[in-house]
Amino acid sequence: MVGFVVAFSALLAAQASLANPVRSRTPYRVKDAHHVPRGWKRVRRAPADHVIDLQIGVKQSNFAELERHLYEVSDPDHHRYGHHLSADEVKELVKPTDETLDLVHEWLDANDITPSAYSSAKDWIMVSLPVSSIERLLDTEYHVYEHKDGGLVARAPKWSLPLHLHDRIDTIQPTNSFFRARAQKFDHIEAPVYIDPQYKPPTDEALNAVCNVSSVTPECFQTLYSTKGYKTHACGKNKVGFNNFLGEHPIRTDAELFLAKYRPEAVSSAKDFPQITIANGPGDYALTPEELESSTSKEANLDVQAIAGISWKTPIISYSTGGSPPFTPSPSTPDNSNEPYLVWVNYLLDQKSFPQVISMSHSILPTSYADDEQTVPKSYAQRVCQQFAQVGARGTSLLFSSGDSGVGPYGECLSNDGKNTTKFLPEFPPSCPYVTAVGATKNFEPEVVAYRPAFVGPDGVSHGNYTSGGGFSDYFTAPPYQAKEAGSYVKSLKGKYDGLYNKKGRGYPDISAQGLYFAYFWNGTEGTISGTSASCPLTGGIISLVNDALISTGKPPLGFLNPWLYSRGYKGLTDITSGSAVGCGVDGFPAVEGWDPVTGLGTPIFPELVKIAGGKLFF
Repeated sequence: MVGFVVAFSALLAAQASLANPVRSRTPYRVKDAHHVPRGWKRVRRAPADHVIDLQIGVKQSNFAELERHLYEVSDPDHHRYGHHLSADEVKELVKPTDETLDLVHEWLDANDITPSAYSSAKDWIMVSLPVSSIERLLDTEYHVYEHKDGGLVARAPKWSLPLHLHDRIDTIQPTNSFFRARAQKFDHIEAPVYIDPQYKPPTDEALNAVCNVSSVTPECFQTLYSTKGYKTHACGKNKVGFNNFLGEHPIRTDAELFLAKYRPEAVSSAKDFPQITIANGPGDYALTPEELESSTSKEANLDVQAIAGISWKTPIISYSTGGSPPFTPSPSTPDNSNEPYLVWVNYLLDQKSFPQVISMSHSILPTSYADDEQTVPKSYAQRVCQQFAQVGARGTSLLFSSGDSGVGPYGECLSNDGKNTTKFLPEFPPSCPYVTAVGATKNFEPEVVAYRPAFVGPDGVSHGNYTSGGGFSDYFTAPPYQAKEAGSYVKSLKGKYDGLYNKKGRGYPDISAQGLYFAYFWNGTEGTISGTSASCPLTGGIISLVNDALISTGKPPLGFLNPWLYSRGYKGLTDITSGSAVGCGVDGFPAVEGWDPVTGLGTPIFPELVKIAGGKLFF
């Protein structure tokens, strides 16, 4: 009998050791919990052998000091303006303390876990582990969640750490982040063209000759924003980049067709730009039958064509980021559960140099990929935002599209805190205060907020309205460079929309540009495409020309734009005062004189921006 009791006790102990986290110097407590966003449902336990790339955000030693440097080198009234930090200087400011790294390594060692990689500053530690090991490490459970659109991911809404590590680790993902990067593009060639009944052709003869409201071309952009005739001089030093996620990669033959028709002198750039693949992202190849079926690379094509059409001869770099390591689909988890966004920005920060402007239209750099801010845990959003601050401190302008749903998609404007409170839905990453968010306009004389009403397409599918996205962050307060403008705007509303948004939040977008019916090519066919994913790379190309005018005269690039834009650069923008951020079933925030959360400070006037920045025009 005694032997049976001993054996039974041993069995219980063995089962407990499998179910519980490893013993540590302090007990485990919940570190982070996040509600499962609407549109997702739990379907089953995640397979124990499903491998996830876990990214551990280790506490940075002195981010406050990095932020101080960022604002000083970006403030045109500060004596350090333009003295951007080197890679090593940034690394020194954010690297964790030795004590913090020792404690985190001790915890990993106790679980027999060896890191697979580190960020250059060691503020991110990567480990590739099966779900069973992660569950034990974080005292959690992963389940497979299915989105209403059909995507499946493995996530754990709540996870824990030993108490002594709560102040040493900021976030660990993918755990409870349901961020779904979605390309901010509204229409492709299938959508019928909508002509604003209030539209009137430009009276300016030059604009009227080249601007067609139903298909806007590079010559129209050059004329509208006064870049036409500018000759680049800093091509050996100045660069502009764009990023691709979701399997997107630019197709060179389409870029050649586009440039041959609309910018013949720039055709060579379609063959010259490097395509950098990160974490097994898609490479430099023609569209496959599967990609044709899913309409892949319309976003990537738009990016490279919009940039090349406005900024030739400035060298372009394309980044295509996949999941890491390669993901092998299975019937139970057909989608990649890994997070490629940190993979990309950490790759970038590992480089000694990178482009002075990066456009993320897939919401990461300038990018057009974003999601509702509330789908991302605040701890994770803050750490990703801090990575963007490092990019800005090194002298690069990071541009993100502001979204295509005004203050929020109709029918989805509810809180994610379990209370289902009606509210506007800000987007991340454009809500990050260390990036420049780009809204969209339409028409030419004057430009107004980009808007197209809901419609039913030829295929019978209903499409919601498209409007330049904008709003106020729930996670980030209005930064110093914007506090006055955001506060004045909120006051001007006189209580309208109270309770639907955060009055003290960081407002976005910061600037805007054309974003309706861009001419572009995909699969050898010309069509039109709309969205802030169009205005973002266009703006990136224009900012790269301003940098050209600076660098060619021995001056530094603009770097993080916002402090300069709000203090001086706004004088080189056309203020947009008509339209609003239609969404959530209401008109949304209106465009007004000065800054507003739908078009920002306005659209670029290239010669004026160069003059204000202190560059030299080469016409």
